[in-house]
Formats: sequence, C-alpha cells, structure tokens
Amino acid sequence: MTAFDPATIQVGISQCLLGEPVRYDGGHKHSTFCTGVLSDYFAFQPVCPEMGAGLGTPRESIRLVGEAHSPRLISSRSQTDVTDAIDAYIEATLPKLDHLSGFILMRKSPSCGMERVKVYTAQGHPQAQTGQGRFAQALMQAYPLLPVEEEGRLNDPGLRENFINRVLIWHDWRSCQHQGMNSRQLVDFHTRHKYLLMAHSQSAYRQLGPLVAQAGQNEIKSQAERYIQTFMQALAKPANRQGHTNVLQHIQGFISSQLAPSQRQQLADIIMQYRSGQIPLIVPVTLLQHHMIHQAQAYPALTGYLAPHPAEIGLRNAI
Repeated sequence: MTAFDPATIQVGISQCLLGEPVRYDGGHKHSTFCTGVLSDYFAFQPVCPEMGAGLGTPRESIRLVGEAHSPRLISSRSQTDVTDAIDAYIEATLPKLDHLSGFILMRKSPSCGMERVKVYTAQGHPQAQTGQGRFAQALMQAYPLLPVEEEGRLNDPGLRENFINRVLIWHDWRSCQHQGMNSRQLVDFHTRHKYLLMAHSQSAYRQLGPLVAQAGQNEIKSQAERYIQTFMQALAKPANRQGHTNVLQHIQGFISSQLAPSQRQQLADIIMQYRSGQIPLIVPVTLLQHHMIHQAQAYPALTGYLAPHPAEIGLRNAI
C-alpha cells in the first residue's frame, strides 16, 4: 500500500486519460491538460477497473443495465454480467487509495463516470434516469471528502480552478494529519485558508471561526473532523463573483490606509468591474498583490487567498 507523502501531491486518474490503450476498443482518451499541465504538479496514479478486473483489451463494451440506483455491468453483445469481477477489483483497490489527494475520472464511463452515465433496460434501450459508474460511486462513498472530478468538466474554467484548489487544500490537511493534528495546526490551517472559505460560503466561514477559536478546549480529533467536513463541503460548490468580491473588498480594507486616494479609487473600481463580469478575477488579485508586495509575509491568510495555486496554470485568467 502506498503511503501518503506530504512532499508529493498524489492524484488518482482513469488510466485511459494518460493516453494508455486500455479502453474496450484498444484506444485511449488522452487528456493533454492532465499530462501536459497537471503532471507538473501532481503525481498521477492510474486506475482502470475494467483492466484491473481482468477483462483485457480489446473487449466487448459494457453498460449499466437495470434499475438506475443499482444497475449491473453487462457486456453489450454477449450479455455477460461482469459486475462481480469489477466489484472484487473495487473491494481490493479502494483501501489502497487512502494516500490520494484527488481523483480525475473518465466521463460517461460505466465504471468511472462520476455522473450522468447512461443506464439501459434489459432490452437495450437507454432510460431517462442516469447513474454513476460502479467504481466512481464506490470511490466517492469510501472517501466522501476526497476531491473528485471528471476530465470533461475540467474544460470549464470555474470547475477546473475549484477542483485544483480542493486538491491542494485537501493535501495540506492530510499533511497536517501526517504530522499529528493538534490545536495549533488547526488554527494555522484555518488562518491559511479562511478567506478562500469565505469566498465559497460566508455561513461556513462564520460557523468554523468559533470552532477554531475553541481549539484545545475539546478533544482535537472530533473537533478537526467536524471542521474539515464543513470546510470541504463548502468548497465543493465553486465560489461565485459575489463571494470573491466580498473577500476582495475585505482585503482592500487591510491596505486601504496605505494607499493614496487615487489608488484606493482605482482598486475599488477594479473590484466592481470584476463583480459586474467585465474582467476576470486575476485582474483585481494582481493589483492587490502589487499593493501588498511588502506586507504579504505578514498576512498568511491574505496570501492564501491571493495565491492559492501556482500562477503558471493561469486558473484565474478566465473566471
């Protein structure tokens, strides 16, 4: 079993997305974004439930067949039921994935599709109700806080930025656990990420602040579990322009007294232009970073929001 490594961000991925010929037709679904961009930051662990179950390639395609909430995996031509073989692979594999900080799945796959996977009747007709891939469903049940996304949805700038943020934050949390979670680490974690949390959910921000303030007064393990469950659930929904605007104006308040009147007005105008959709998030963020260049080290919470991921990926250029 691979151990969690704080120095390496390990992310699971459907094997076909790496360009490996593991699909039923002997082909692949190579994702150049994953292999050409994300591979510079993530160490990928490939998973293919169908190959892992011994189905081989090329092979018959398989479908979800039956009731949408509990379909079977059936080969399209011979009608062979391969559910038990894939379930055996899933049962053996899931405990070995505890070290991961995220997972990227192949969309529409009967084994790996995260959502909207076609479910067929026994007569071969697609049903109105869709389902989840067998492996994807089991993965998300086993690791409910693990950041999981489909490769196709990563084409959406907002979903892409949100997923990578969640992976980095979950990895940070697991690194704290690896060191041995204590009240000081909980406070430091919250300090690093609280403004990103505010952008996603002001209610979660208000809820978790008092919990962190009580760090050390209660049993830290249960306190930390309550904290991260609320935190990751809040981050699962991408932040909108209003949420980001609230944080940008909050940060503006920290540095307003250090700016000339014309600079304050320019910053306020830029923030409102972002809120109205005229410019992307990177513009006010860059301006704030410029004004904070000499104070950034003193405000880890502000730095955690303004630069939560490598700038080279350009995640905020289109949101």
